[in-house]
Amino acid sequence: MQTETITYIIISGIIALLLALFQYAYKSKIKGLRSWLLSALRFVTLFSIFMLLINPKFDKITYFNEKPNLVVAIDNSESIDYLNQSQNSTDFINALKANEALNSNFNLEFYSFGKEIHQADSLLFDEKQSNMALVFKRLAEVYNNSIAPTLLISDGNQTYGNDYAYATKRYKQPVFPIILGDTTTYTDVKIQQLNVNRYAYLKNKFPVEVIATYNGNSPVNTQLRITSGTTTVFSQPISFSKSETSRIVNLTLPANSVGVTSYRAQVVPLDNEKNTINNVKNFAVEVIDQKTNVAIVSDILHPDLGALKKSIESNEQRKAEILSTTEFLSASGDFQLVIVYQPTNNFRALFKEIDRLKLNKIVIAGTKTNWSLLNQLQSNYKQQLTNQIEEYQPSLNQNYATFIVDNLNFSEFPPLTAEFGETTFSVPFETILYKTINGTEIDEPLFATFEINDRREALILGEGIWRWRAQAFLNEDSFNTFDNFIGKLVQYLSTNKRRTRLNVNYESFYNGNDNVKIAAQFFNKNYEFEDNANLNITLKNKDTDETQSFPFVLKNTNYEVDLSGLDAGNYSFTVKVNNENISKSGELKILDYNVEQQFLNANVSKLQSLAETSNGTSYFIDNTNAVINNLLNDSRFATIQKSTKKVVPLIDWKYLLALIILSLSAEWFIRKYNGLI
Repeated sequence: MQTETITYIIISGIIALLLALFQYAYKSKIKGLRSWLLSALRFVTLFSIFMLLINPKFDKITYFNEKPNLVVAIDNSESIDYLNQSQNSTDFINALKANEALNSNFNLEFYSFGKEIHQADSLLFDEKQSNMALVFKRLAEVYNNSIAPTLLISDGNQTYGNDYAYATKRYKQPVFPIILGDTTTYTDVKIQQLNVNRYAYLKNKFPVEVIATYNGNSPVNTQLRITSGTTTVFSQPISFSKSETSRIVNLTLPANSVGVTSYRAQVVPLDNEKNTINNVKNFAVEVIDQKTNVAIVSDILHPDLGALKKSIESNEQRKAEILSTTEFLSASGDFQLVIVYQPTNNFRALFKEIDRLKLNKIVIAGTKTNWSLLNQLQSNYKQQLTNQIEEYQPSLNQNYATFIVDNLNFSEFPPLTAEFGETTFSVPFETILYKTINGTEIDEPLFATFEINDRREALILGEGIWRWRAQAFLNEDSFNTFDNFIGKLVQYLSTNKRRTRLNVNYESFYNGNDNVKIAAQFFNKNYEFEDNANLNITLKNKDTDETQSFPFVLKNTNYEVDLSGLDAGNYSFTVKVNNENISKSGELKILDYNVEQQFLNANVSKLQSLAETSNGTSYFIDNTNAVINNLLNDSRFATIQKSTKKVVPLIDWKYLLALIILSLSAEWFIRKYNGLI
């Protein structure tokens, strides 16, 4: 309490006492005990009122005990069941929940993980992938500022995501791996990795790289075979020994027909080999008869150019070249799409050539753009000339109807830089992204597309797209989402097909462990997104003639259906809109491959290393009593007494008001009783 406040309280006490004595002691007719009693009551009333006016503040300290958290992360992938450890895992979880001492000393929190991490409501051990690095990333967001020893119940075999061996750099908690499995070594040969491009071009040969590994002590001979249907397209003998445990086989296969062709790579199993599933790997290649060539034309150097090239070429169907205006004019007939980056005075001949060849184009404007010239070279839009620079953040147009645009959380992306001023269009256009200035969305496009005279064009009013690609990686640990966004824009501009009210987005084939998701958009007759439509997909397994139907679910600005539980095989499908005579058909292939069944035992050494680097201890699943006892006896995880300090103003103390009422009431009663009122 401050000295000034204490001074006010002392003065208030003196004043209250003087006023009370003045009324009941100085020249008062009341004498004796009644006088002193009434003076005391009046003093209490006045002093309490003065205290409320001063309203001093007091420190209130509350003590409480805080138990540490015990985080239990359980591997819910299929490999646990495949290694016959699902029952052991369930029994251990039940033992933790039933232990009274453990529950009284820790707050137990259970999570299960596969490709994602969830609260552990139930364990089915049916996840197709295991991403252990994501587990530590998500737990770090919750528990890094508390005491939270972590039990990791897993076989240590990761099939997806970054290497979890470095997780302790981000996760600052001791990790206690509970190892599911044993250290028994089995003789085994398998296809460790198979590398092949997703696309190939008709009449060409495409490369395939097969990496086969061996675990054993004796020299062995086997054979690598690649078949397509019943035809063997490649065969080669391979041998292994204790010192030579891997073989890399590089080969090429012909692309003779357009469409998806599936292949089966197999290392012939050894005698008495325990796991033969990992000897086989299915793969597929989509053969296409043409490639989209994109010219990125610029006379300045900018990191946007490299970002655009990387995004476009992330799809093997497309190739991008960064050219100057002179270089493009000498090879203009080789391209189906032109990206005109920040046109300057040298771009007059370029625009004439694009018009002559009737090419589609993307125009990207920025701080170096000569808008005076650009306004002259085309008549579709005009930019107000201000010679001022502004930064614009993007905001997604939920009703964009030309192609499916996923929301990449654009509003959190860094701003693009461009010349300030209004852009007016003289042709019908659609906005993909609106401009946002200082958090306020304005009705002006940042990204726009339009069609005129059977040609398509996009206008991007800002430079700095490379920052968007970097931000997408920070958000997703992958460039894929941003690259897909640019890829859809390029795909739309590379063709002159008429737009339709129903758009369906899918891949020609999926690996067995991929998420098989199909997205769709449906628009009304004015090409406005219809968010209350009923879409269904009917799938037919071409191998078994079995037919299944699934409804689409609205997700942001798309309809989506998850088909991840489908068996491997060839499927035809039809997407229909209820109450509308509109449908789209297609075909897809799901390859037979289960990455979780590629393991023979637990990755003991990696889990033990994780425990050592995080100051934890590793245990095998049959040693559960030691786990619980060591956790209870570890001094790092003792219950901590903490205190909270709260500043409480006197006006919040309700008892003071009651004291004032009580003293006034008592004074009135005494005066009334003695006939003084």
